[in-house]
Amino acid sequence: MSLDSLTEQMKSQAAMNPPLGYRVKFDLGDDGVLLWDGTVTPPEIGTPDGDPEADTVLRLTVEDLGKLLSGTLDPTLAYMSGKLKIQGSTGVAMKLAAMLGD
Repeated sequence: MSLDSLTEQMKSQAAMNPPLGYRVKFDLGDDGVLLWDGTVTPPEIGTPDGDPEADTVLRLTVEDLGKLLSGTLDPTLAYMSGKLKIQGSTGVAMKLAAMLGD
């Protein structure tokens, strides 16, 4: 799954939910970074310039992000198995997981 297709999928899922109210950075290692800016309506989701500030940073692979978005990987299982690492607010990560699971 490409970064562009993941971005589009995240945008469509974000549009179906209330505003997140936080900035979440998805650190995808060598594949880049996505930023979900839920402090604006509609949320801005895309590849940022530089290294933006975020309330929460989620570290995972592009493949695992694709699985999370498609519902084939449970966020809690991903965290417990080490496929997903959270830096910052765990509460924000949990709120985002509920939104992506819709």
